[in-house]
Amino acid sequence: MDIFVRPGDSLWLYSQLFRIHLQLIIDSNPTIHPQNLIIHQKIKIPGFITNNYQIKSGDSLWHIARKKGISVDMILMANLNLDPYHLQIGQTIQIPKRITSKIIFGKQDYDYDIMMNDIRHLQSIYPFLKVSTIGNSVLGHEIPELKVGIGDKKVHYNASFHANEWITTPIVMTFLNDYLLSLTNSKTIRDISPSNLYQQTSLSIVPMVNPDGVNLVLNGPPANEAWRNQVVSWNNNSWDFSGWKANIRGVDLNDQFPAEWQKERARNPKSPGPRDYGGEKPLSEPEAIAMAELTKKSHFARVLAFHTQGEEIYWGFENLEPAESEAMVEEFSRVSGYEPVRNIESYAGYKDWFIQDWRKPGFTVEIGHGVNPLPINQFDEIYQKVLGIFLAGLYL
Repeated sequence: MDIFVRPGDSLWLYSQLFRIHLQLIIDSNPTIHPQNLIIHQKIKIPGFITNNYQIKSGDSLWHIARKKGISVDMILMANLNLDPYHLQIGQTIQIPKRITSKIIFGKQDYDYDIMMNDIRHLQSIYPFLKVSTIGNSVLGHEIPELKVGIGDKKVHYNASFHANEWITTPIVMTFLNDYLLSLTNSKTIRDISPSNLYQQTSLSIVPMVNPDGVNLVLNGPPANEAWRNQVVSWNNNSWDFSGWKANIRGVDLNDQFPAEWQKERARNPKSPGPRDYGGEKPLSEPEAIAMAELTKKSHFARVLAFHTQGEEIYWGFENLEPAESEAMVEEFSRVSGYEPVRNIESYAGYKDWFIQDWRKPGFTVEIGHGVNPLPINQFDEIYQKVLGIFLAGLYL
């Protein structure tokens, strides 16, 4: 929500009036000098929107403010040059409204367009949420990274490496929505202070690594005839893509990383298809390259890749994981009920490469239980179990 600076205003005043942490207001206005506000300058207040209100006979700002549960000052700040003593019947003014409930509805077929609309909506309400593009998919879809927090500890979560594991995206997005809500409403999440997490950590989220694949599973083949014919052919001439894990070129993105890649290639398909083909070389696919480049420049303290299914947490790779990983995975297990699994015969994954090259904690979290793609009616149960992992990933 935009408000307009008046003589004598300060960001501290806005923080008190709107009951929003000062740091969130500062971070929502990166181009504003906090000590040098300019009269009529726009200031973004996170956690609020404005609604149109049409003046009726007998209205006053005091009456309207009382009815809406806000202050007259809040109304004046949201309406540049509003004369409170000369309201006109039929005049439209802006009324601030605090957002106190989720805007994301995760229990649906959550494709790329829905995600991008939700990201835009979140950023408009929570402008301290930083959104950037780390690269593009084969079909040109931007792959967004979302960042929250100002702390030195950098934590990374990602989802939907695998196309038919798309439920991980709305699960992660729902956590992000809850985190933002708690920050702007000064509410704890499971007795954990979000303000402390915000100050101590910088959370990076890539909510959909494989947008082309997710759209293929949910919406069917692309309209382009060449791509349509190709993916149907790779899918054994079937139009049922529920078993498709790969990107649109038939390459499994979580078999793309240079961590014993040859071992994974030796036992897997040697040509494009729905799953397990790791490409002709590591990091051949733009989505995997984007994740690798992001990781190289970001200096993450730990990474958590969310997959489905099995209610397990994989945390080791070739005995290269640091000692602290064990205590972390035990806490993840405690708060979720998921089973820690140190080593499996699997290579070339994102967390494998992260552990190998940085010797820092990396985890693959297999959410839910059943057959992929998991039914959406599991959403609430999955979210309640994995919420503890999202939080522990930040506070540990």
